[in-house]
Amino acid sequence: MRKKVIVLPGDGIGPEIVLQATSVLHTIAEKFGHEFDVTEKLIGDIALETTNCSLPEQTITACKQADAVLLGAVGGPVGENKWKDHPTGDRPEKGLLKIRQELELYSNLRPTILYNELKDASPLKSEIIGDNLDIMIVRELTSGIYFGKKTKIVGDADKDTYAIDEMYYNKYEIRRILKTAFKIAQGRKKNLTVVDKANVLETSRLWREVSAEVAKDFEDVKLTHLYVDNAAMQLIVNPKQFDVLVTTNMFGDILSDEASMITGSIGMLPSASLGDTTLGLYEPIHGSAPDIAGQDKANPLATILSVAMMLRHSFSLEEEALCVEKAVKEVLQLGYRTLDIYTDKDKLVGTTKMGDLVCKCIENM
Repeated sequence: MRKKVIVLPGDGIGPEIVLQATSVLHTIAEKFGHEFDVTEKLIGDIALETTNCSLPEQTITACKQADAVLLGAVGGPVGENKWKDHPTGDRPEKGLLKIRQELELYSNLRPTILYNELKDASPLKSEIIGDNLDIMIVRELTSGIYFGKKTKIVGDADKDTYAIDEMYYNKYEIRRILKTAFKIAQGRKKNLTVVDKANVLETSRLWREVSAEVAKDFEDVKLTHLYVDNAAMQLIVNPKQFDVLVTTNMFGDILSDEASMITGSIGMLPSASLGDTTLGLYEPIHGSAPDIAGQDKANPLATILSVAMMLRHSFSLEEEALCVEKAVKEVLQLGYRTLDIYTDKDKLVGTTKMGDLVCKCIENM
C-alpha cells in the first residue's frame, strides 16, 4: 500500500512529537511492506511568521490532495499576544479551526483510555476508575460557538463595551454528528450520552429534538441526556458509567481535556477528525506547550497513538494500528515514562527515547 501523508508539525513541541510519530509510521511501513510519502507543510504561529497567514493556501491544497493529515500542535508562547494587531485578525489557532473546516471534518473522535500501567498517574482512586476504562468522546468540530459570528463593541463607558459570541447549529449539522456517535456506540457497549445545556440554551434544545429523531434508527442503542455541568462531575465521580459521549464543539473541547486527566496525562490522548470520506486529520488533543519546547520533555505517545488511528480510519489497516497500540502498551509495561507520567519508581526518558522505544517494540513483534 502506498499513501500520501501531509504532516503539519506546527508550533512549540509540535515538531518534536511529530518527528517521533512519523518514525513510528515509517517503522510500520517497513515491517508491513507499505509506502508512506510524508511531506511537511506550515500551519499556526510558524506559518504566520513565514507567510503572514496561519493556514497558507499551499497547505490547504496539499491536505486536500492527501490520504491523511498528521498535525502536531498550534499556538504561540504562553501569555504572548504578538498577533493582536494583525491587519486580518489572524491568529495561530485560526489555522487549526480553518483546516478542519476546509477538509469538512465535522466529527472529532477522542478516545479516553486508561492503561492499567498508568493507574498511579491518575488523580482518581483505583476503586473509582476500575479496570479497562475506555470512553469515546465524539465532539462536533466545525460549527457551534467557535465558528459563530463574533462581535466586539467599544463604547465610552464600561456598560457600553461588550462582546458577543454566537453559538449556531442547524439540524443538518447536529444530525450528522449524532449519526456518527450512534454508529460508534453500536460497535461498542450500545450506550450513548448526549451532553448539552438544554435547561438554558436553545441550541441544546434543538440537539435534544434531533437526537430523538435519530434515535429511531438506532433502537439497539440506549440514549441518555446529561447537562454539561453534571457530565463534568460524573466523569470524576463515576467515569465507568460512560461508553460514548457526543456533544457540541465547545463542550467537547472542555470535557475531553477533563477526561484526559483521568488517564494520568493529556499527553496520552490521541484524536481523529473525520468527515464523509477516508481523509482524516490526526493529532494529540494537547496544545503546543511552548514552555517545554525544544527540551526533549514532551510526551509523544498521544501523537503516536494518533498514527494508530490514522492507520485504522483512513487506511483500513487494523493489524498495523493494533501493532502501534500494543507497542505503546509494551513500553509502558516495561516502566518507561516521560516527565508528565513519571513517578519515582519509573524509568524516566525524553521525547526521542520514548519514540525510539516504541519503534523498537514494533520491530520486535
